[in-house]
Amino acid sequence: MQINEDMPTPALDDILSLEKQVWKALVDGNASADRALLSADFLGVYPTGFANRDDHVSQFADAPTMARYELSQAKLRVLTPDIVLLSYRADYQRTGLAAQEAMLISSLWERRNDVWVNSFSQDTPLEVR
Repeated sequence: MQINEDMPTPALDDILSLEKQVWKALVDGNASADRALLSADFLGVYPTGFANRDDHVSQFADAPTMARYELSQAKLRVLTPDIVLLSYRADYQRTGLAAQEAMLISSLWERRNDVWVNSFSQDTPLEVR
């Protein structure tokens, strides 16, 4: 992998904005927006198991999956100018359910051909109090 040292280091707000676009796709039921934000080799590690990009996008087959969400406690770890790890807390409500849920999430974002894509995500469920 070639590292481009001339590229500016991304700011937390820039990467968090990309992550919010993934969540917005979940709320809107926009599978094409979700697909565009995930790398072709995306890997999700979830309580239900491993998922690739097609698995992630297929959750939109019927309708939006999220009614609302709020992201907080965001932290950005810059690994290279083109690879960053975003970690945060997500509080959310699934469509059609009254229960509030929460997770700690880590997402790896990579700049490939001058476009940021999410290549990895891991979700750790939390108990909501």
